[in-house]
Formats: sequence, C-alpha cells, structure tokens
Amino acid sequence: MGWRATGASAVSDHDRFAAQARAFQAIHERRPVSSLIPNLHARVERIETTAGPLPVTVHDSHAGDAWVCSPRSTYADCAAEEAARYLPRALSPLAASLSPLGGLLCEATRLDQAVTVNNWLLSTNLYPSVAGIDISAIIHEAVQRWPRHAVWFRSLNAQDNTDWLHALQRAGCQLVVSRQVWLYDDLAQGTRRHADLKRDLGLLARTPLAYCDDTGITEADYARIAELYALLYTAKYSRFNPMYGADFLARWHRADLLEFHGFRADDGVLQTVVGLFRQGCVATSPIVGYDTAQPRAHGLYRLATASAYRRSLQQGWRLNFSAGAAGFKRLRGGRPAIEYSAVYTRHLPRRTRAAVAALSLLTRRLGAPLLNHFQL
Repeated sequence: MGWRATGASAVSDHDRFAAQARAFQAIHERRPVSSLIPNLHARVERIETTAGPLPVTVHDSHAGDAWVCSPRSTYADCAAEEAARYLPRALSPLAASLSPLGGLLCEATRLDQAVTVNNWLLSTNLYPSVAGIDISAIIHEAVQRWPRHAVWFRSLNAQDNTDWLHALQRAGCQLVVSRQVWLYDDLAQGTRRHADLKRDLGLLARTPLAYCDDTGITEADYARIAELYALLYTAKYSRFNPMYGADFLARWHRADLLEFHGFRADDGVLQTVVGLFRQGCVATSPIVGYDTAQPRAHGLYRLATASAYRRSLQQGWRLNFSAGAAGFKRLRGGRPAIEYSAVYTRHLPRRTRAAVAALSLLTRRLGAPLLNHFQL
C-alpha cells in the first residue's frame, strides 16, 4: 500500500486526492452510510471538479446522528455537552436547555437539512488546493441538485485553508465557528522545544508493549480497533461522535484511506491504536483508541498520539491533530487554530438564512472567544 511506504511521491496532490476520492466513493456511494456507521443516516454523492470528485454527504435531518453530517448535533447536542462539561456549575440549567431548545430551532428553520461538500465522514476533512477549482460552479450544482438543503463546507482553518475560506466567502458563504483544532507545522523543531513531546517519543522505545506497524494489522484486529475507538470516542467523550464499526475500518484500510499504528500486549491483543488519514503533506488522526480500563500509568494514550507524531515526523508531514485534549496537545507544541464551516443559504427560505446568519454571528462573537478563553 503505497502511501505508507514513503512521504515522497511522484503523484501530484490532485492526482492523489482524486484516487482517494474514487476509493471513498467505491466504499460508500452505493450503500447506506448507516450500514458502516450506525449513528449516521446520510447518503454519499459526488460533485466532479478539476481536482477529481469531491465527496458529498446529503443529510435529511435525523435526530441523534453523528455531528460530522448533522449541524443539529454539532451546534445543539454537542454544544450542550461541552457547556455542561466546561461552564460553571451555576450555569448548568442553561447548559441542560441548549440541546432541546437547539433541536426545536433546527426543526423550525430546517437547519439540519445539510449537503456537505468534501465530507469524508471524518472529524477533520482535508482539502486539495483550490487552484483551478470553480467554487461558484460547485455551489451552483449543489443548489440545483439539492435545492432544499444548505450547502456546507466543514473543517476549514486559516492556516491550511486560506484559499478556500476566501473563495467561499466571495461566493456568498457565511463562516460559522465549529471548534478549535491543534496544528503541528514543524515537529522536528517541536522535539527540541517541548520536553513532553520528546518524552512521549522516547516512551515508544521504552514501553514493554510490542509495536505493530500498519503492515502488521490483520483481519482479526479490525473489531478490536473499533472497540478501542468506541471506548474513547463514544463511551468517554460523546455519543454524537461517529460510531465506526469493524467493517468500516477494514474497508478504509484495504482501500489505503487509513493506516494504523498500535501496540500489543503479550497475548497479541491491541491495547492502543491510532489511525491516520492524509491528503498531500497534511495528516490527521480520525481514529484514536485505547483500553480505558488500564491504569493511566501505562501511558496508552501517550503511545497512540506519539505514534502519530513519530510517523508525521518521519515523513515530513504537518499534523492536524483535530480538537480535544487541548492541554495535552498544547504542551507538545500544538498551535491552536479556529476551525470554521462555510455555509451557503441564499437559495433557502428567510428563516433558514436568518438562522445561519445568527449562528455565524453568535459563534464568531461568542464561541471563538470562549474557545480561546477556556483553551479548549
């Protein structure tokens, strides 16, 4: 599986993007997404561009769906969870009201009817260069094909996606803050400046667990990877995270869309794992999991994240380590960046346009400062 062998390739970034998009379509386009991700009721379509086909998810509103396709889950249900977790206890009644009130607002304004362009069903979508891509034509086609849906572009930050942000705003999109992500531009320099990062990389050689690289992953491991991911992302963090099953992981791995690195106990069972997804010179880690019943002193989370650091360092990739575990990532040299969605609603009823405009204003004026203040 070629991209695992080296970070350098004669294949252009657009060619690689197109090949990955075709592999994604082969997996998802002719089957319900819920057959591979049970808490995600959407269908996968595509829009053709000069960079290759852009994956598109069409979400027709389904309460309880994973946030990667559902604006309601992102801005009502997940927002309520985050508020309950981080706001002062005196504000807990407010936090508890966010989800039901937000749900009613989404139903009234049809906010949860969303077409998301370049959506890979992951927490962080990675983009090709916008050069040569006609953004207005993409939006026009989306509006013609799905006239009752808002058109969303997720996972945009000013460091990696300035070109997309400018082009989308010129095309009439509004920016809505989604979360704060952690970026690593120069991990080689980070190892010299951040003792925690250097210490974690050293842990890779000191652990008594046996390292398993991507080529060592077997058919028997996919169910265990799904279990480890679920222990962290859905059991510990949020039920609105996508529930990736063993079949999803197996199909993505065989298609060269994910590579895995993990550590096994003496009995051969994986105890911790990270799954990496890459576009061009940027990698992200949509899959992280470990046996949460094990003592923290075993350092299982540190081993998983250190595997991502090491792989990115070896290949010269920049790493978008997504959101969460903010203090941990900051101490290892992560740089915070506000992540946005760009949303096009000019074709929709006034109530939907007003809802997105209000959401844009609220998240930029209040949400982003709160993310920075609480260093989330």
